[in-house]
Amino acid sequence: MSDTTGHSRTHVTRRLIQLYGGLTLYGASAALLVRAELGLEPWGVLHQGLNELTGISIGVVSIVVGAIVLLLWIPLRQRPGLGTVSNVLVVGLAMDGTLAVVPEIHGLGAQIPAMVAGIVFNGVATGLYIAARFGPGPRDGLMTGLNRVTGRSVRLVRTAIEVAVVVTGFLLGGSLGVGTVLYALAIGPLAQFFLGVFTAAESTPEPTGVTSEVAEPSPEQAILPQ
Repeated sequence: MSDTTGHSRTHVTRRLIQLYGGLTLYGASAALLVRAELGLEPWGVLHQGLNELTGISIGVVSIVVGAIVLLLWIPLRQRPGLGTVSNVLVVGLAMDGTLAVVPEIHGLGAQIPAMVAGIVFNGVATGLYIAARFGPGPRDGLMTGLNRVTGRSVRLVRTAIEVAVVVTGFLLGGSLGVGTVLYALAIGPLAQFFLGVFTAAESTPEPTGVTSEVAEPSPEQAILPQ
């Protein structure tokens, strides 16, 4: 009995490390896109625009926006998980922490590699944290909730949300550029690839009778964090 309990606890611990490692890497990768100054991901454009408007750090803006989005889950009757709440806090803190230690980057010879690294690491981070199976990010929960309530397709709802976010962020002073386009094109395939990698790593059979002590929603329940 003690062996099976110990195995279960080890499994949960590994998933927690994967969750918080993924969220930290996600924030760090978003910060690299900020430093590259070649365009941000859709929600990053909004966060930067609000940063320009308010003077509040982009990481804190990310936390505030994530908390507001999470409040919108209430009328949509969405249920957050540990990963949902952690996403709100950890990503923003990791962004500000990375920006504090990574200096400004000048010249395309450095900006382009930083942009590419930011996009690739974002894909790795997405696969890591989704495969940990602790619930979707707040923005994805908003998307799936609106999909359920309105009956519109996920693709239409996601597109409408991200277009509104990008336009609002751009009007507030957020950065659009080649990085925004490359991110939009690459993040889906990258996230899908790394999700497969980390899900496969998690799928080793457990001894008979072993069950996880934490509910494990399937990776499909957490579509893509932003």
